[in-house]
Amino acid sequence: MSNKITISATVNADIKKAWDYYTNPEHITKWNFADPSWHCPSASNDMKVGGKYAARMEAKDGSFGFDFEATYNEIVNGENFTYTMPNGRKVNVAFKEDGNQTDVDVTFDPEDQHPLEFQKNGWQAILNNYKQYTETN
Repeated sequence: MSNKITISATVNADIKKAWDYYTNPEHITKWNFADPSWHCPSASNDMKVGGKYAARMEAKDGSFGFDFEATYNEIVNGENFTYTMPNGRKVNVAFKEDGNQTDVDVTFDPEDQHPLEFQKNGWQAILNNYKQYTETN
């Protein structure tokens, strides 16, 4: 798959906080959903090469939910990481300090079930949620 999608956010936080809030399960559960009618009741993150990332995402009314899982391929602590989902799709997340802000770029292989724009908007909504949560806590 060559048509990777990249989404971005500039977070008003230093890179250490931005990284921590993105990778720490205690924070992940507070922002990892695209819509206010959803939530992330649990997450775990074994942040090492070969380690697993897992997050449960579900509708608050219990009507639907799924487990998001991935295995880490590369980690440059505090800067970027790459993981692969069970279906072989790769995701890279990069953090770049910009003064007292941090630019976060997420690049991912799209799946073939939904239109690209739909996927981009969904992932961007989650990243925007992360930005808002990180800036207000």
